[in-house]
Amino acid sequence: MELYKQHQLKIYNSLSNKKEAFEPLIEGYIGMYVCGPTVYSNVHLGNVRTFLSFDLIYRYFKHLGYKVRYVRNITDAGHLENDADVGEDRIAKKARLEQIEPMEVVQRYTVDFHNVLNTFNFLPPSIEPTATGHIIEQIEIIKEILEKGLAYEINGSVYFDVLKYNENEHYGILSGRNIEDSIHNTRELDGQSEKKNPQDFALWKKAQPEHIMRWPSPWSDGFPGWHLECTAMSTKYLGKQFDIHGGGMDLKFPHHECEIAQANASNHQMPVNYWMHTNMLTLNGQKMAKSTGNYILPNDFFTGDNKHLSKIYVAPVVRFFMLQANYRSILDFSDDALLASEKGYYRLMNAVHQLDSLSASKSSTLPINDWLKSCYDAMNDDFNSPILIANLFEGVKYINLLKEGKESLNAEDLEVFKTTIKAFVFDVLGLVDIISEDTTDKLATVIEMLIKMRNEARENKDWALSDKIRDELLEKGIQLKDGKDGTTFSVN
Repeated sequence: MELYKQHQLKIYNSLSNKKEAFEPLIEGYIGMYVCGPTVYSNVHLGNVRTFLSFDLIYRYFKHLGYKVRYVRNITDAGHLENDADVGEDRIAKKARLEQIEPMEVVQRYTVDFHNVLNTFNFLPPSIEPTATGHIIEQIEIIKEILEKGLAYEINGSVYFDVLKYNENEHYGILSGRNIEDSIHNTRELDGQSEKKNPQDFALWKKAQPEHIMRWPSPWSDGFPGWHLECTAMSTKYLGKQFDIHGGGMDLKFPHHECEIAQANASNHQMPVNYWMHTNMLTLNGQKMAKSTGNYILPNDFFTGDNKHLSKIYVAPVVRFFMLQANYRSILDFSDDALLASEKGYYRLMNAVHQLDSLSASKSSTLPINDWLKSCYDAMNDDFNSPILIANLFEGVKYINLLKEGKESLNAEDLEVFKTTIKAFVFDVLGLVDIISEDTTDKLATVIEMLIKMRNEARENKDWALSDKIRDELLEKGIQLKDGKDGTTFSVN
């Protein structure tokens, strides 16, 4: 029996603002769409956090036995620099400043995006479509919305008529915004005068003579609005209605609100059952911003070239750190927090290394079934990775007790215990074990030599040297344990 049939998963739905029991449209299958990056600059840490959250979710669905179609797009056209309907396309602007082709910009930063995610051990999505690869689909959706009288063309541009749509539907259903309040508080902006209403958003923009990226359409040579691409690609690959749509909380309005309106207008139904949004990142308790110098780029962790970091950190440690906060919580980076996560990561990995050396007994004295349930309960409760990690460290305590002979597990329970820890650590959390066997063997040899020196010091009643060896090893995270069978060690 597939695992998903044994577990009731609850997801916090941004549409209802509460946790709901998850029921896919088709049993055993999940369609999930996540808004990808606009590839005009190096991927930033907020992107990494968002995509890590959905990598965890994707991994857990696969662990439960679901067949998942995970679609994550690449925005390579149509995203204007101020997220509105005026200004310059972000990619075209970068190309103009660097005097290169827009697709050179796209290629450079798409490669960077993939390299960074690969470094953090992300699973690739099932499909990674691009906006420029789906211009035809976007034009067809615009035609449908125009035919229904919910959009209008003016001067070669096409705008979605928000007020007309709101007569029978609810524009603001996701963000909770009231259209009447929006009208009252909106000022007319320069460059938006051709719209009927300031709330309307672009489905197609006529390209100005200097605009590099342009395609022919029934209305003008131009380019699609930013919001439209996600509606076109999500419905093409997942159907007119699908299970999950995700992204950062900054996309809830206007981007995701506009997606709902477009899809509903063209397909006469709500496109998504569960909307999921990740929270923001802060650094030392303050918003990350290049203008203030309060920021870290992903590669800074690996070079140490950042004033906020005291040392170099490996990718699995950074990944482990980010998983210690629920995806809906604000995550604050600090050097102290990363140092603590580094110790926790190595403690967990060293414990996992001990699993295969454990021996079965005739009976079990540890509540493995209760522990197993607590691990799944954590993930079934809106993918609560910090609680899962706490339960895994409870498992680390079990490993130490089993190794010391203070507790026991029969063969069946021991196999369940080993399999579960490895599945959650590597398959679900996606951690990579960077402690190679060769390194472990060499470390063990050095520590055994120091234990021998300490034993000789104790025999000679040189307590000062004995204590010094023990205390300095402890400072490095290596704990010595004296027992009736001699001295053993653990790396924390």
